[in-house]
Amino acid sequence: MAYDKFQILTSTAYPLPTENVDTDQIIPARFLKATERIDFDVNFFRDWRYHQDGTPKPEFPLNKEIYAGSKILVGGRNFGSGSSREHAAWSVYDFGLRCVISSAFADIFKNNCLNVGVLPVQVSAAFADTLFAAIMADPKTEITVDLPNQKVTLVATGASESFVINKYKKDNMLNGFDDIDYLKNIENEITAFAKTTPF
Repeated sequence: MAYDKFQILTSTAYPLPTENVDTDQIIPARFLKATERIDFDVNFFRDWRYHQDGTPKPEFPLNKEIYAGSKILVGGRNFGSGSSREHAAWSVYDFGLRCVISSAFADIFKNNCLNVGVLPVQVSAAFADTLFAAIMADPKTEITVDLPNQKVTLVATGASESFVINKYKKDNMLNGFDDIDYLKNIENEITAFAKTTPF
């Protein structure tokens, strides 16, 4: 499945400074029985976003109108820990987020995000604190995530920090490819190689 290309994103951000957010909180296990990829946006952080009667919890950042429409989530340290469920990354994308910024990610969650079109950006703890402070002071604070130059910038002050990403995954994000799309894109090269290489 192809995804929207990721080049340079400037957006406001949802702040979620809680540490050790695990994948069962991101998408509770009871929603993993689905055979189709539907309602993952609705059930994203389901138990944190809603009361048992289904009404929204107004204090939860993802429910606050002041952050509505943000394409970035700034999360606490060790974001995406726990089980390896790919559904957690699906729910991030389906909710409308294209980037999650944190000072530390669980490796499997990070890779799952890269596979489904979500850019996980790891920054220093100090820079994450700077982002949180700016968002709390002004919910309309914008952050620019520049994938070609691998840099995150706080628009209001110009404070920035570089981030690291695997070159293969970077190229796929820039082109809107998943692994299958990448292989299809180099199909002619694969065919040519197969014709000249004995097996």
